[in-house]
Amino acid sequence: QVQLVESGGGLVQAGGSLRLSCAASRRTFINYPMGWFRQAPGKEREFVAAIHWSGGTRYADSVKGRFSISRDNAKNTVYLQMNSLKSEDTAVYYCGARTAPTMAVTPSMYDYWGQGTQVTVSS
Repeated sequence: QVQLVESGGGLVQAGGSLRLSCAASRRTFINYPMGWFRQAPGKEREFVAAIHWSGGTRYADSVKGRFSISRDNAKNTVYLQMNSLKSEDTAVYYCGARTAPTMAVTPSMYDYWGQGTQVTVSS
């Protein structure tokens, strides 16, 4: 069973920064695309960012220029650096792992999920 464990969420003022981490329990999954999604109350889970094993990245328009996704293959960990946070970034953030070789922006195309970590941005 693959486990993804997110950490790093919390309460931050608007304009502040947070770094989320997602640790995978199986090294093989660090060779596949990983993604970050978020879900606000009453809304559907939405794509935030994804990273390919080769280092290629993709971002939602709403976070381009503010968020950065990266990975440390030696630590089986993917990160999401979030800068210039806004109140609309408030959500539970989830890490997903996809066993197919290409990046995806649809939650249903991911095979494994972490438990989520809450990010709250106060205005």
